[in-house]
Amino acid sequence: METDKIRNFCIIAHIDHGKSTLADRFLEITKTIEKRELKEQTLDTMELERERGITIKLQPARMTWTPSHQIPNSKYQDTNKSETQNSKIETLGSKFVLNLIDTPGHVDFSYEVSRSLAAVEGALLVVDASQGIEAQTLSTLYAAIEADLTIIPVVNKIDLPHAEPEKVTEEIVNLLGCKKEEVIYTSGKTGAGVQEVLEAIIEKVPPPQKNPDNGPRALIFDSFYDPYKGVMVYVRVFNGTLKKGDKLKLMAEGNFAEAIEIGYLKPKLNPTAELKDGEIGYIVTGLKETKKARVGDTITLAKNPAQKPLEGYKKVKPFVYAGIYTTVGDDFPLLREALEKLSLSDSSLEFEPENSQALGFGFRCGFLGLLHLEIVKERLEREFGLSLITTAPSVSYEIKKTNGEILEISSPSELPEKTEIKEIREPFTKLEVVTPANYIGNIMELVQSKRGVYKNTSYLDENRAVISYECPLSEIVTDFYDRLKSVTSGYASVNYELTGYRAEDLVKVDILINSEPFDTLSIIAHRTFAQKQGDKLTKKLKELIPRQNFKIPIQAAIGGKIISREDIPAYRKDVTAKLYGGDVTRKRKLLEKQKKGKEKMKMVGKVEIPSDTFIKLLKD
Repeated sequence: METDKIRNFCIIAHIDHGKSTLADRFLEITKTIEKRELKEQTLDTMELERERGITIKLQPARMTWTPSHQIPNSKYQDTNKSETQNSKIETLGSKFVLNLIDTPGHVDFSYEVSRSLAAVEGALLVVDASQGIEAQTLSTLYAAIEADLTIIPVVNKIDLPHAEPEKVTEEIVNLLGCKKEEVIYTSGKTGAGVQEVLEAIIEKVPPPQKNPDNGPRALIFDSFYDPYKGVMVYVRVFNGTLKKGDKLKLMAEGNFAEAIEIGYLKPKLNPTAELKDGEIGYIVTGLKETKKARVGDTITLAKNPAQKPLEGYKKVKPFVYAGIYTTVGDDFPLLREALEKLSLSDSSLEFEPENSQALGFGFRCGFLGLLHLEIVKERLEREFGLSLITTAPSVSYEIKKTNGEILEISSPSELPEKTEIKEIREPFTKLEVVTPANYIGNIMELVQSKRGVYKNTSYLDENRAVISYECPLSEIVTDFYDRLKSVTSGYASVNYELTGYRAEDLVKVDILINSEPFDTLSIIAHRTFAQKQGDKLTKKLKELIPRQNFKIPIQAAIGGKIISREDIPAYRKDVTAKLYGGDVTRKRKLLEKQKKGKEKMKMVGKVEIPSDTFIKLLKD
């Protein structure tokens, strides 16, 4: 296929704005999949994606389509060709190859989305006619504009009874500065307007540019593990040709592989002999770990390598950490095996063994965000039949030691001695909240209580605003999303982007139960909020820990200073019940004896805390 007949594009949309349903209609109209084989959300291959109605794993699809009528002459015609040759490109009956990448819409997968944007020349901006533009749409749209992609605005779900396409069109016009006539109205459910979208892609999205031949190069925009074929990578070829049997080199990681199989995705695997410049397809590498073929890496030939890799590669670092434990201690080996299998297909999942006083043996796992954490936990439970406990999520911190060494930690227990610490840095985010204007006051109050620093407010129209803040990641990984939905009656949407680490006045708050520190409950908090968080933890533990035969003090401490305390009273046996009358000294003697016994018990007694106490604490 000639490169001027290829169109590579992706879909940008917020969660549940209908991009997977729209992709179904593309596959149906272009007859890529027979109607009898088509099912809802065809490109969402995981059961979890179908249930939640979200795209977790991106999926490419190659479609061929012949327009039913003349497409107007495109401004992207090849200037090196004559007018006669150019007119042939646009002739009625020309067959075009449309490569679609159905990308995730969630912030946790923003790096994969950025690599998908680098693999295409155009993007469909799909907006729900009943909901309008939302926060996660904005962040991906800005990335697409920055990547210089052609944006085609689409208002979807126009068939809904409460759809407001005109109002949403105004929002898009204000945002993009395009004309109203350029916005296409569609319904992924009924198929209305879908053919217009395909024609707009051919007319407006430029074909792949021919790059100077600096050696063959292909961008990996996704990789996964197949139990039968090993590691498979989805690639976009930017220079030269890759053939079946070629010896390959992965430039960023320095690994070598072989093109055991090459082909297109329709969306099923369709083997072919080669992939040419401008084409999107898959390569079976024969590698055994996805960590050796990371997203963003450049593939070239081992014998005739390219001089330099494609730009934009970075190693994805987890920012959210949580402990995963089994409710049954004997299942620990099964959990290890399950995590090892899952990490084969998810290179961003990191884990290492850890031991907790309360929960036993488990793993400290690193995730891209809260949705990633939820997905991993649910997959472990479903696919491997495990019953799991997850500790409260925390973030990674950078510690600058007095000797100049920079240390990265993911748990408060890894914090060095106070005398060795010069400063503690925590990750900060650029936070954007899209909201109806009447909720702005509530949102400002909420974000400021989370140590957010106000930046600015802009308006999509007279009723919808975008509020920007800088906010610590640690403040938004726990209950922020739920509280935001609560204060805005569910109408606001939020997106965040990591901006780097910043030094703050942070301290480690230790929890002591009967004067013994419990590392599982330690937290890192800002000094101004430390007492409030200490009070909250001690009060909760007082309610959850069962009473013993002696008084149990629960304390929160910063170093040697106690900042909060609650006491669980002892069970008290009435030792004077057997007395009737007589001298009061007999009563005092028995009470003193009981008191001494309780003091002795307190010194030698051990507080037994049931593991469900921690489960309840984490759920609250």
